[in-house]
Amino acid sequence: MTDDRLAPLTEALLRSARKAGADAADALAVSGAAISVDVRAGQLEQAERAEGIEIGLRVLVGQRQACVSASDISERTIGEMAERAVAMAREAPEDATIGLADPADLITGWEPAEYDLADPAPEPEAAALEADARQAEAAALAVKGVAQCQAASASYSRRMIHLAATNGFSGGYTRTSRATSAVAVAGEGLGMERDWAAESRVYQDDLPGAESIGALAGQRAVERLGARKPKTGAYPVLFDERIAAGLIGHLLGAANGLSVARGASWLRDKLGEQVLPKGLSVIDDPRRPRISGSRPFDAEGLPAAPRAIVEDGILTGWTLDLGTARKLGMTSTASAARGISSPPSPSNSNISLSQGVLTRKDLLGQMGTGLLITSMIGSSINPTTGDYSRGASGFWVEGGEIAYPVNECTVAGNLRDMLMRITPANDARPYLAHVVPSLLVEGLTLAGA
Repeated sequence: MTDDRLAPLTEALLRSARKAGADAADALAVSGAAISVDVRAGQLEQAERAEGIEIGLRVLVGQRQACVSASDISERTIGEMAERAVAMAREAPEDATIGLADPADLITGWEPAEYDLADPAPEPEAAALEADARQAEAAALAVKGVAQCQAASASYSRRMIHLAATNGFSGGYTRTSRATSAVAVAGEGLGMERDWAAESRVYQDDLPGAESIGALAGQRAVERLGARKPKTGAYPVLFDERIAAGLIGHLLGAANGLSVARGASWLRDKLGEQVLPKGLSVIDDPRRPRISGSRPFDAEGLPAAPRAIVEDGILTGWTLDLGTARKLGMTSTASAARGISSPPSPSNSNISLSQGVLTRKDLLGQMGTGLLITSMIGSSINPTTGDYSRGASGFWVEGGEIAYPVNECTVAGNLRDMLMRITPANDARPYLAHVVPSLLVEGLTLAGA
């Protein structure tokens, strides 16, 4: 399904920009529909449906730029947008690195089937979403020890985008998403514990049953009952697969060209050096079919392609859009992302870290005594030095076996050292946009009891 209004809207925006005096411009039109249903205590709590079109325009006047957006698509609004954007751009500071892509570098064609980002099935009825939410809630409540299901939700969305620019680019695609989630609470009084489970897929038929999602939320909440503070000291820490992607996310943030260009990256002097153990690679692949982070082209019309950010432990490059690439004297990695009212900036798509050969259970046995983290709160990360400190909860491990649940502790270290000491498990879920297994990190500092 496509929205035939989007391409003409972007062309109208570009014509208006030229008429208003812009030297160059790009325009984005987004059409979407989303429906969500929330159930609580066996009753329908909320049902929402939203749909509409948004348009955004970026104009360049010399080496100055400005962005404007609107949800009104009338001809009058489009003309006013262009005039306002050009007036804003003339007052903006000069930036020698802004500019559209060279027409020779633009993507020239792609097959939507290669990316498979849109489920052809019709939008589900609200009753079907409500049934999923009710099933998830009932399954969570059926777990012995669960006192309540704080929330159970099901949702669906379809989003169509079209991007066009005065350099000749014009293209769009459609993306769908179907999701179910549940939050369960176990115990009572001051001993209450909460946990959750959620699943999301591009295709509705790929989504696991709502009962399994609710049951997992309930099981996780019950497992946390009786949590206490762990010992203080230096111990190995196993980041569970649920949250391990966040640790790799800190590496990705430091490898983002925007951070590097600003001098606010602890990796700024590490290009071509080892940042992960030998044998481990981090791949950004925007072409994986049926995955939420995939895209045929970036927000500047450049063709998406797989690339290694880290290869065999060596940092091979930054994540760049055209602007940051020009700042650093490099070439864009076709990693531009943008919103309706903002200019492009570099961003990753689908990420995968090399998996190991050991199971999570094997790594628990290898760590002996230490902490298994399943949830993290708060964050104190110094982007320039890599100093790391986060609140955590999970399970204390003794003799390679889970001994008891823990909470109210802090994990601290330095990302440079932590990432060089990781050992990956083999339990990453392949259907996620960030495919990262559980990660064992030696010698972190725990502040607990």
